[in-house]
Formats: sequence, C-alpha cells, structure tokens
Amino acid sequence: MAKHPQLIAVFLIASLIGLPTLSFAKARGGGGFSSGARGGNSSMGMGSRGSRTYQDNGAKPIEQSTTAKPSTTPPPNASGAPPMQPAPATPSSWWQRNPLLAGIAGGLAGTWIGHMLFGATESSAKTTDAESGSTSNSAGSSFGLVLLLMLVGAGAFYYFKKVRQNPAPVFTGLSRGTAARGSLLDISSNSSTDMPTTDTTYTVTTEDKTAFQQLLTDIQSAWSAQDVAALRPFLTPEMLSYFSTALAEDSSRGVQNHVEGVELLKGDVREAWSENDQDYATVDLRWNARDYTVSTTIPRGEPGYLIEGSEETPTESYEVWTFMRVRDGRWLLSAIQQ
Repeated sequence: MAKHPQLIAVFLIASLIGLPTLSFAKARGGGGFSSGARGGNSSMGMGSRGSRTYQDNGAKPIEQSTTAKPSTTPPPNASGAPPMQPAPATPSSWWQRNPLLAGIAGGLAGTWIGHMLFGATESSAKTTDAESGSTSNSAGSSFGLVLLLMLVGAGAFYYFKKVRQNPAPVFTGLSRGTAARGSLLDISSNSSTDMPTTDTTYTVTTEDKTAFQQLLTDIQSAWSAQDVAALRPFLTPEMLSYFSTALAEDSSRGVQNHVEGVELLKGDVREAWSENDQDYATVDLRWNARDYTVSTTIPRGEPGYLIEGSEETPTESYEVWTFMRVRDGRWLLSAIQQ
C-alpha cells in the first residue's frame, strides 16, 4: 500500500509531460499538418495573422503563436468620460498680495485701539483743570488718527478695485483651438494630426488564388516527404518551426504521414487586408486527398504497417489558412485554423 502514492505521483508527472505532445498530435490530426480529417479531433489554431491574430473570424481561435496577446487591461479613461481638468488655483487675498500695506494698516489700527483703551485712564489721573485741557488735546489727536485711517482705507480700497479689474492671466486648458497663430501649439490647417491607417482592405486577385492553390499542393507534398528544406520556401519562420517540430515527433515515434493526390474542391476568401508593408489573406480551403499514416519500422504489407487512413480512398479535409507576403513578394503560409 505504501507504494501506491509513489505510483500515483509518477503517473501524474508522466501525464503532465505528455500533455504538450498529445495536444500537438491532435493539432496535426490528419490532412497533412493539422487537418483533423481522421476523426476531426483537431482544435488548435497556430501561427500569426498580424494585428488580427486573436480576432474572432469564425474559425477556431489561434492558441499557439509568437504574436503577443493584447493586454486585457482597459486603457485609461476607457469609459469615454472627458479627462479630468486640474482645479483652478484659489486667488490670493488682498492681504496676501500686499503684505506691506497690510502691516501698516494693522499697526495703525493697533495704535488707535491702544489710544482708545489707555487714553481715558491717563486723563482720569490728572487734576480737574488739567483734565479739561488734556481731553481737548486727546480729542484732537483722536480725530487726526481717525482721519489718517480713513485715508489709508480709501487708498487700499482703490488699489484693491484696480487689481481686481486686471486679474493675472490663467494658463489652464490651453488647446490647439485657442492657440494663437504662429505659436508652438498652432498647427496649420493643411497638416493632419491623424495617424496613418495601418489596416486596410486588400483585394485578392486571380493570381493570388492560383498561388494559394499551388501552396496547398506544394506544402502537402513536402510534408509527405518529410523534407524540411522543401517546406522552407512556402512557410513563415514561425510556421516552419511548427512543421519541423511535428516532423521530428513523427520520426521519433517511427511514423510518417502521407497526403497524396491533393485536389482542391473549394477555396473561399474569408478576409484580406494590408497592414504596414504586408498583405494578408485568410482563405477557407476544402480538398480531397489520400491521407494515411504508416510505420517507418515495419515493412510494407506486414501487420501494423498501415497505422491510420487509406492508401487508396481519398478523404475530404477542411481548414482555414492565412497567407502573408511582404508587399509585391511571394505568398507564404502564416497560420492554420480549423
């Protein structure tokens, strides 16, 4: 009983190691590299379709690609709400803008208040005769002080009104629409701020369709011969790596898949576009071919030689292939979907 946990652990590790190979074998399925004609169990799409690699085009999605998946994090301000504007600065008060005048006014006000509080106390300590003269002098001084304060207040009020009528300019919210002609923010009406479109519709020609059909035949022939060098002129580097890996796996297992007598039944362009200096075309391909797998270790005619399929009876396969080319270059297979 003690050995059972160890056996279970070994089984789990072996299963995890075998998962990539199993999924890749399903991707190849049949009909050459990935048709799935022998049982229809293929579900993986692979390769690159440029900026549309992960867009839904009705076929099985691309699951294996060197193209990075777009970020799922929404961009800032994705809700369409207008951008937040900085709160305008609170204008400073007159006392803050004129500290010198504020200090003088405060000093005068303090002097007047002190005189009012302590002047009466000093006058009450004098004799009756002196009290009448002191009171007259105090009244005259108080009147002069009040007059001075009134003059200072009038001047401060006039200055305050003048400053308020000529406020300092606020440079917030400046845009191209409000920029003066000739400034750095000004853009001539003859120029455009829009970025050039990098994804435009491409019209597939008759010559293009002929090239797609020839690629289907050439790729299946090179695949059947297990000739990586023969595959290279027809595939993008990414797809060549997938084909090379699949052929290496077949060789390691001692099997070889053949796709012979390829006859294209129907080819429909699903979408075609251009981006930057490259053209892309995604095409639905349906064809007949003798699709079978044999053992490379068992002689022909011996039991176990024919592993799957039929050497005489054609079967129908259906796949979605994406071709790409550099502008005015030759077409290459860049993706396969089921």
